[in-house]
Amino acid sequence: QVQLVESGGGLVQAGGSLRLSCAASGRTFRSLSMGWFRQAPGKEREFVARVNSGGVSTYYTDSVKVRFTISRDNAKNTVYLQMNSLKPEDTAVYYCAVGSWDGRSLRADYWGQGTQVTVSS
Repeated sequence: QVQLVESGGGLVQAGGSLRLSCAASGRTFRSLSMGWFRQAPGKEREFVARVNSGGVSTYYTDSVKVRFTISRDNAKNTVYLQMNSLKPEDTAVYYCAVGSWDGRSLRADYWGQGTQVTVSS
């Protein structure tokens, strides 16, 4: 059974940092892209960041560029999202995803359960 287990979410003050982790099990995802989406209250789920299978190429939505960094450890089958300089508008449920590149987003074949990130002002 494929499972994506997320951790690292929580409450943080504006300007603070959080590091999200997503550990995959059930199969190896070395040949696939991994990424993150988020969904804020009352909004549609939006793409945040992705990293290619080799961990070299990355892509971010404009609102998180520079502040967020995505990385992966294929030996651990894990993807990370380092979030710095957090803003209240970053508050959302963050979802780990695995799939393939799709234009400026990621076509997700697998999803994590989501982890809450709340940024207070």
